[in-house]
Amino acid sequence: MTTALSRIVRAADLPANRRRGGDIRTVLSPATVGSTSGFMGTVTIGPGEVVTEHYHPYSEEFLYLVSGRITVRLDGQESELAGGSGLFIPIGVRHRLRNDGPEVAVGVFHLSPLAPRPDLGHVDTESLPDEPAAGPGSAP
Repeated sequence: MTTALSRIVRAADLPANRRRGGDIRTVLSPATVGSTSGFMGTVTIGPGEVVTEHYHPYSEEFLYLVSGRITVRLDGQESELAGGSGLFIPIGVRHRLRNDGPEVAVGVFHLSPLAPRPDLGHVDTESLPDEPAAGPGSAP
């Protein structure tokens, strides 16, 4: 059953955010559907690509890797994540994603609760190569 408040949003219809690396698309969010408790999206990381290190001072992050394989760095500790696996990232944990393999990695993420303001949702701790240094409070 679909109510008047329900909305379907296709990731392919949204622009890719590549500011942190990879192809990040925030599919369901306050901006796209008026959500109030969190947001969900997709991340696609090609061979040799990274999503630079950052953390969320207000939100937990849940990442489900649909396909591929990535190296995840959590507060300096690296682990492998394979397709079909989920990862929980607690509030305040620095995290970085890297694809060292030959296949594209595709994941779905969800963050909750929302930060009080969008500009407080992410704190970048590194920049993409050849980018200026990132600072606290950087927005996605």
